[in-house]
Amino acid sequence: MGSDLIVFLFIVAYGAGVWKFWTGFYRTNFQQTLPNRLRLALLWPALLVTNKSYRQNFRKALKGK
Repeated sequence: MGSDLIVFLFIVAYGAGVWKFWTGFYRTNFQQTLPNRLRLALLWPALLVTNKSYRQNFRKALKGK
């Protein structure tokens, strides 16, 4: 039961990250195409950890700065 809750929370956090990045994508410096938007939104956890430029743009998408 405890592991089910953890998995559920991870899925919710992943979905929230995708949604927030998707809705704020226009604030980033990335090329504004649908395939690019989809790819960057779905890969946000891996890119957030490994890419400094992506982290900066992710922050822009979420906060508008």
